[in-house]
Amino acid sequence: MKPDLLMTLAPRPHQLAQLEERFTLHWLNKADDPDALLARVGPTCQAMFANGHFHLDQAFLDKMPALKIVSITSAGYEAMDVEAMSRRGVWLTSTSEMLTDDVADTAIMLMLATRRRLVEGDAYVRTGAWGQKGMFPLTVSTAGKKVGILGLGRIGSAIAKRCEALGLEIGYFGRGPKDVPYAFFDTPEGLAGWSDILIAATAGGEGTAHLVSAETLAALGPAGTFVNISRGTVVDEEALIAALGNGTIASAGLDVFMDEPNPNPALLGLPNVTLYPHHASGTEETRDAMHQRAVDNLVAWFDDRPLLSPANRPD
Repeated sequence: MKPDLLMTLAPRPHQLAQLEERFTLHWLNKADDPDALLARVGPTCQAMFANGHFHLDQAFLDKMPALKIVSITSAGYEAMDVEAMSRRGVWLTSTSEMLTDDVADTAIMLMLATRRRLVEGDAYVRTGAWGQKGMFPLTVSTAGKKVGILGLGRIGSAIAKRCEALGLEIGYFGRGPKDVPYAFFDTPEGLAGWSDILIAATAGGEGTAHLVSAETLAALGPAGTFVNISRGTVVDEEALIAALGNGTIASAGLDVFMDEPNPNPALLGLPNVTLYPHHASGTEETRDAMHQRAVDNLVAWFDDRPLLSPANRPD
């Protein structure tokens, strides 16, 4: 018999076909009565296919006594109680390495679009304002500026390489210095004070909540640009809104927000912020690769092979 697999989202078509061939799928996200489904299949489901936004806590684990592995299609998993999973002996796998390039590209896209006011420029052409009012107002250059990266992990390092190619000077903040030719700063405020552009590329979660504070934004200064492709929790969003509104910083490019998919209306009314719908990894190629990695991790576990990308170490 095929192993039971709890599904909390729809995979990409090619990956769905692979899962259907290997497992018996139980669709929690399509169930009329999710609790009844869990009561029926929880005692037999050893595996789960999800993303990092699924709220998995001790109460959920109690309904899944046979659970041994949760394979997610995303890099982050702040909504999951990883400690509780580890105590229960449940493996968690992620897909962080699959989305590095597209997320790094998005950081650069937002940086350039924000500083050169791409969205406003597009509207200026489409509405006929160019012909009516003449030349679009001057913007600010990026070449030769200093970019500070909060978090020099896999994605942060990929952003740094792209910034090098653009002729930017690079600094970073992290848990400690790395063997890289970039300036290290031991506080976010110190990095922001040095930077013309500040890019958040760190993981989310309690440990990085409000890492970009009102003080950090003040240090970035009235000519500074803030870009966030990490998590909405990394920045004090109220402080960011105030900073954009009163000129504490010049501009921001945001892919992530505290409330998704309904960002704070105050952000929507600001002319100096470029908004993107948490879509940094949203390409056909990368989403296929992310879902394939989630499938491959499941297959590896059931074949008693090493997991490709474990995110925890169960007790």
